[in-house]
Amino acid sequence: MAESCGVPERTLRRWRAAFQAGGLAGLVRRPRSDRGRARMPEPLRLLIEGLALRPPRRSVAVIHRQAVSVATAQGWPVPGYSTVHEIVRNLDPALVALGVEGAKRYREVYELVHRREASKPNQIWQADHTELDLWVVDPKGRPARPWLTAIEDDHSRAIAGYAVNLEAPSALSTALAFRQAIWRKTEPLWRVCGIPEVFHLDHGSDFTSSHLEQVMADLRVRPMFSKKGQPHGHGKIERFMETMNQMCLAPLPGYAPKGSKDRAAQAQLTLAGLDAAIGQFIREVYNLRPHSETRLPPQARWEAGAFIPRMPDSLEQLDLLLCTVAKPRKVHTDGIQFLALRYIDPVLADYVAEQVTIRYDPRDITEIRVYLRHPDGTDDTFLCRAICPELSGETVSLKEITAARNARRKHLRGRLATRSTVVDTLLALHDEPLPAAYPATTGLRQWTTSDQATTTHDAGDTPTPGDGPRLKRYWNE
Repeated sequence: MAESCGVPERTLRRWRAAFQAGGLAGLVRRPRSDRGRARMPEPLRLLIEGLALRPPRRSVAVIHRQAVSVATAQGWPVPGYSTVHEIVRNLDPALVALGVEGAKRYREVYELVHRREASKPNQIWQADHTELDLWVVDPKGRPARPWLTAIEDDHSRAIAGYAVNLEAPSALSTALAFRQAIWRKTEPLWRVCGIPEVFHLDHGSDFTSSHLEQVMADLRVRPMFSKKGQPHGHGKIERFMETMNQMCLAPLPGYAPKGSKDRAAQAQLTLAGLDAAIGQFIREVYNLRPHSETRLPPQARWEAGAFIPRMPDSLEQLDLLLCTVAKPRKVHTDGIQFLALRYIDPVLADYVAEQVTIRYDPRDITEIRVYLRHPDGTDDTFLCRAICPELSGETVSLKEITAARNARRKHLRGRLATRSTVVDTLLALHDEPLPAAYPATTGLRQWTTSDQATTTHDAGDTPTPGDGPRLKRYWNE
């Protein structure tokens, strides 16, 4: 039978034994243990893989030349280009990302992430900043790129508040966006409001400021910070920022996405015009458009819970917490000293030497609010609004005061530097060293030729022609 089939008898016997032991599955051909692996010494394979995993990234041609050089020197079989290419191509992409692009890139692409999801509205809010891909005209008529601060409800994806500024993100811009997010909106289509349970933030200086920390403590909001360098939890708010750039800003004049040519000359919108356009987009488009993940409009998903949001007692209380900064001070006989300015009010006459808390608005420091501090920890008592006589009738921001002081200090330091240079130069020119014949000794000095008229010689001394008489005298004579 083996001869009629053209199969060796030994092979038939092996097939029969495999069928009897495992049925048809026993006849399946087993793959080679070295399938997909080139036949070469293991050190050479590790060399090729190591070169492919070492930064900076090398081409296959470079790796092949180095592998050939090492194999020739060691007496190993020389690998072909296709063999090296196959080894490099079969490397684990996660291993390549970690070795060539670094740990940060590996975390972004391959590391398992716990995605936080709120189960109800106002349970978790997120906040973030971005520099918009748009040029606007600032108050001085110059083109500038604005910043957007946005606050999003994690459960519904609804935007609760925002703020647009020409300055880099600060605690004040965050507080203004937080104020709008918490309080009831005047627009009937925008009904997202309330105080959240958790505020998810990154490690920006404005988010970690003592001002915002104090505000969240007063409002009983628990801050939650993402890991430094790993802002995975901010994907939802960052997605909104991309949507804002693509859908809202693209039709506006001055739009300049990253990688495009400079379009600063096309700036036409003012900051107020951009603010109005962003507000309209959030109210009439984004919050009413079905979300790609939840399949519901953010505004409808926020209202589906039929809950009553937790609100502050009044808008004035919210303004005191968010838009003012608290500082401890002492009442002196001439009032309260703050930022090298003097604030007075007749009410303070009864509280000289008392410890008080002042609250001021960084946008206008012409007046401060004064509260009497209670040692037992109870709420401070409002006393008065103290004003600065030097700034009365004006509106002056803390930024303007700081800029003026810095300019004044810079001007004075420049004058000091000029005079110091002149002094050093003139002293160096007129500093005459003592002659070697008269070494400087303690308590003695050499008189110049202007003293020759009063000098005398000892008996027997013969003056040298051309040399005037000299006399050594003590310095304190």
